[in-house]
Amino acid sequence: MSLLTKFGTAAAAVLFLCAGAQAQQFTVESGKTKPLRLKGEAASVVLGNPNIADVAVHDEKLLFISGKVFGTTNLIIFNEDGQAIYTGDIVVTTNTANMVTVKRGSENYTYDCAPDCRPALTIGDAPQQFDAVYNQMTQAKELAE
Repeated sequence: MSLLTKFGTAAAAVLFLCAGAQAQQFTVESGKTKPLRLKGEAASVVLGNPNIADVAVHDEKLLFISGKVFGTTNLIIFNEDGQAIYTGDIVVTTNTANMVTVKRGSENYTYDCAPDCRPALTIGDAPQQFDAVYNQMTQAKELAE
């Protein structure tokens, strides 16, 4: 077998193995949910960082991705045979259309102004602002449970 034939066979094998699960990017805003429709049937789902996003399985071909906080993680979905049918990054963005950042000295204070302005939990804000907003969000979550 010639070197060219061996190379061609190896390249074809790599393309065949990679064709099932092409790397993709899925974008969702924090605090929102979007559907992810699959071409194949999912048997297992692996999410890199559940602090950034969450996955809810509706059925074998439909998942819902919820953005939690700004950041990037990865998602891999396997079929019954253990083959990856989806692999990609989940990018959680922040809708900044209604965000206002006030700079006081060297510190930032971010507000979500839709429809009224209220403090927003934003990494990089003044520590006392961040802690106060975080504590309020935690307390609200506990009351809802």
